[in-house]
Amino acid sequence: MLNEEKAVVVFSGGQDSTTCLFWAKQQFAEVEVVTFDYGQRHRLEIECAAAIARDLNVQQTVLDMSLLNQLAPNALTRTDVEITHEEGELPSTFVDGRNLLFLSFAAILAKQKGARHLVTGVCETDFSGYPDCRDSFVKSMNVTLNLSMDYPFVIHTPLMWLDKAQTWKMADDLGAFDYVRERTLTCYNGVIGDGCGECPACKLRKAGLDRYVEQRSAAASVGADVR
Repeated sequence: MLNEEKAVVVFSGGQDSTTCLFWAKQQFAEVEVVTFDYGQRHRLEIECAAAIARDLNVQQTVLDMSLLNQLAPNALTRTDVEITHEEGELPSTFVDGRNLLFLSFAAILAKQKGARHLVTGVCETDFSGYPDCRDSFVKSMNVTLNLSMDYPFVIHTPLMWLDKAQTWKMADDLGAFDYVRERTLTCYNGVIGDGCGECPACKLRKAGLDRYVEQRSAAASVGADVR
């Protein structure tokens, strides 16, 4: 049953946030997106998010978060910082405070727009060691936002316990498999769709895609045998 309330999706134009946008459009009567410009490595990310928002007919707000770039230099905001992930350490793509700030500003925007539902694509299953993608962080953030603004926010994390193969399945179940595969930008090197195939984000995305396609083909074969 469709929720008649309004939701704001934290939206980057990547696989996860686009899948969440399709999910939100099926869950809520009205959906908007908020995209953050924090000096990310590829400006194409913001352009990609804007194109998807137009395509899906949702209002987009782009907020300037350039201070985050100044405070937390990392591989996502600096071309001179190599993308690395050493055992036992946070990846160089981790941006200190990013989801903390994104959810805070998304909540401020949502309240002004009369929305109490926030949707984010963070995921603990494939979270690459990012502490601000954990369920415990999101739950604590939800309480903090409610207390700080005396407003009944609800943070939704549709992907929290899904691996990448299950995220592809969700997109497929939402009728958005091809759209998400062809139109989203996950690649750290700025290649839309299947990406460069070499960066950590592309490898994670492709591994999940291959696993899901294999599972889907196996299920189709079983169904054909039954018939």
